[in-house]
Order: sequence, then structure tokens, then C-alpha cells
Amino acid sequence: MKRVTLFSGHYGSGKTNIAVNYAMKLNALGLPTAIADLDTVNPYFRTKDSETVLSKAGIRVISLPFANTNIDLPSLSSEVYSLVQQHREYAVLDIGGDDDGAYALGRFTPFILEENNYDHFFVVNFFRPMTPDAESAAEYIADIEKACGIKFTGIVNNSNLGEETTAALIKSTFREADRLSELSDLPVAMTAAREDIAEELNRADIFSLKLQKKYW
Repeated sequence: MKRVTLFSGHYGSGKTNIAVNYAMKLNALGLPTAIADLDTVNPYFRTKDSETVLSKAGIRVISLPFANTNIDLPSLSSEVYSLVQQHREYAVLDIGGDDDGAYALGRFTPFILEENNYDHFFVVNFFRPMTPDAESAAEYIADIEKACGIKFTGIVNNSNLGEETTAALIKSTFREADRLSELSDLPVAMTAAREDIAEELNRADIFSLKLQKKYW
């Protein structure tokens, strides 16, 4: 496990749900964990939606001061700076969608690169209209890397159709994920699947998910 783990991707790819589950996994391993929501662009879900569950588990939650309101201001807490500079906790960062959202990460890039103890995962959902194939997803990888200045280290295949997702549906995207791996020269680090169907996939890279709920 790297000390800093970043999740980026296209809007609606499921970054936040992955980030929340990953923070819970780190916490379950007994590691001091914090999760920061850097999504300054209007998102589908916010890390703050799971704040009660995360905080109860002992995970520190850092979110925008106006999260879950109708105010959308690109302000970031100084707590994020302490998270990337002080190295006291394992940090999970939920990055805004596309290159627009990735610009917010840029101000923290020098600290992350200096420590050089990070993973930056590209989260892809091949059932989203803007990333239906490896070629389109590869374009987003290039754009996000350019915007934030941090190269990706792996791919998270989070292809799903919400509650309608089946194991067979996820299996149908394995080949496309492998193609994206070839195009980007990045490994498929995880294949995410809802916990009730994860075992059906019978793969070593399966990351079992509890779906994030909205509390507001």
C-alpha cells in the first residue's frame, strides 16, 4: 500500500465510491487513514455522503466546506496540505472528473512527487457514454496527466450499470480493460465489483465494493 492513493477519471466513472471503499480497506488493515474530497467540479456523489460511516470507523474526512449544498466554490481546506506534507496518515484523494477537476490536484503535486510514495489510479467505466472503449479512455488518461502533473500508475476497471450490474456484464469488459492497459502501458490494478457478485468473477484483482449511499 502506498501512503497516498489518488483516484481520477471521467465524470460518473465511480471514483468516489472506489475511494470510500479503499479508505475503508486501509482502515480495516489498522492503518491511520484520511480521505480528502478534491472534487471542485459539480460531482454526481461526494465523499461527504459517507462521512458518518467513515468517521464512525475512525477515518478522517476532509471535504469542501460547501459540500452537499447548492453552493459550488472551488475552495480547498488547508487540511489537505497537512495531509500531503506531514506523512502521518494514509491518504486517499478523490479527484474531480476529467482534466478540469484534475487541475485542483496540481497545487499538491510537488509534495506528492517529492515524497514519491503514491499510486494514481485511473477509474474507468466502459458503460459511460464518453468512455465506451479503450481509445476514448486513453485520451482522458493523457488529458488528466497533463492537467495535474502526476502520471497514472494503474487502471481500475469499474465498469457497471449500478444495481443492474451482473458478473457477466463486468466480464464483458475484461478485454477492453486489457486493451486500455496495452494502449496506456498501465496495469489493470483492480477490477471493482459489488460485493454480492464479486466472488462470481473469480479473479485475483477483484476489489469488492459496498455501494455508497446518499444521505442528503
